[in-house]
Amino acid sequence: MEISVHNPSEGIYPATDWAHAIEVRNAERTVYVAGTMGLDPTGTPAPTLDEQLDLIWSNLRTILASAGMTVDNIVRVTSYLRDASYAEANMNARLKALGGRVVPTTAIVAETLTPDWLVEIEVIAAA
Repeated sequence: MEISVHNPSEGIYPATDWAHAIEVRNAERTVYVAGTMGLDPTGTPAPTLDEQLDLIWSNLRTILASAGMTVDNIVRVTSYLRDASYAEANMNARLKALGGRVVPTTAIVAETLTPDWLVEIEVIAAA
């Protein structure tokens, strides 16, 4: 599989901690992961935003491992934030989880189904 990041620098606003696009060539498999919350194995949400973000990325690693993948296979991230003030913590958690690797990313402020769910993240991975 070949991955090429596309971040044109002329005629468009700059991409900073994300990529405008990723081109995936010769992938044999694609995994679409549903929105994943910061819930522990009993289904209980962690009490703080940072703890929920840690759990989300741990849960994503577990889901991807079940498909024989890692976070290195992630080619797209969409985050649903309960509050716009969560954007910086979400960005920092994503960059940490991906080892600084940039991918196309969108963050949306949305009311989650349960008030205790502060962030929900879905990803697309390819191998």
